[in-house]
Amino acid sequence: MLTKEHAIADYSRGQVFPDRLGRKNHAHYPAYAEQMLDVYRRGIGKSRRELHRAVRLVFEKEPDCPARRIDAFCKLLDDVSVYDRDRGKKAAALRRQVFRLAAPSHPLVQKVDRLFDHSEADVKADIARQLNMTWQEIDDRLFADVFDYHRLKEFSGYARPGELLSRYNVAQVQAALYRAVDMTVWAKADFKTIMRYAKLARLLHTIKRDRFGGYQVRFDGPVSLLRHTRRYGVSLARFLPALIACRDWRMHARIAVGRKKWQVSLNLTSRDGLKSHFPALDEFDSGLEQAFAEKWGEEKRNGWSLVREGEMLHRGQKVFFPDFLLRHEDGRSVHFEIVGFWTPEY
Repeated sequence: MLTKEHAIADYSRGQVFPDRLGRKNHAHYPAYAEQMLDVYRRGIGKSRRELHRAVRLVFEKEPDCPARRIDAFCKLLDDVSVYDRDRGKKAAALRRQVFRLAAPSHPLVQKVDRLFDHSEADVKADIARQLNMTWQEIDDRLFADVFDYHRLKEFSGYARPGELLSRYNVAQVQAALYRAVDMTVWAKADFKTIMRYAKLARLLHTIKRDRFGGYQVRFDGPVSLLRHTRRYGVSLARFLPALIACRDWRMHARIAVGRKKWQVSLNLTSRDGLKSHFPALDEFDSGLEQAFAEKWGEEKRNGWSLVREGEMLHRGQKVFFPDFLLRHEDGRSVHFEIVGFWTPEY
């Protein structure tokens, strides 16, 4: 995810609109994304600073790309990269050795003259000889404990340029949620996925059934029972990609901004075109459930239709998702759970 320093958003009429790359206004950005990916693919062994500088050069002639957006791209690329880091404080020990060996020759100059008779190149070569290393090896390790000088070791990257741009759009919405007070979701499908990831994000929930056959779920955290707080914004942001991967939902979040904590709204739906990087979950939890559903088929049987996890049963912070809902055309419904292996706890 991005940090709050990377967040870009507009505020208008009580709403927040995170920065978004669209097909109409940013049709040329996939080419930029491909260049950024190529910088990292070819950048094995280069420092983080060098890679970020190369990414900035990609947008050198682009008027519609603020510096904060470029920094956000670098952060997303770093998130799928592995950098060599200093272990055991070896870089600090090497610096002490190099500076101690170089000190008697101070000051160093590029070209020897009457006043200064120690050239930088000669002193570096002498130090490298004493340490039994090449100067390039010394230079690579000298500041390995400094963040900007970490060197790229592996880059898993994104399969396509569009994936990087999609991740950026989602990440900006996540950054807007860092200051969220709470979030309310209205869902008509994928209830189990929504609640599973909400629990992984350690969010409390309040569930209500709506008159349209779906559920209204309000998410916050334990301290919110006592007072308004923004401390769960990061948890809500982590939950967002899972929500985007689901179907048929809409979301409303209250965002506190400024020192006076004025509240603005963030609204999203499953039709807004955001794409999640979360993999799609299997429709069935077991082969037994899948075989039963396939045998039942799509058609009704004596007026009964079969719906996969069509409702959730809830009490307080406990929820349960029956495998199927049998719904009759006269309005009756039956929850149906397949128990593959019985235990007393089950």
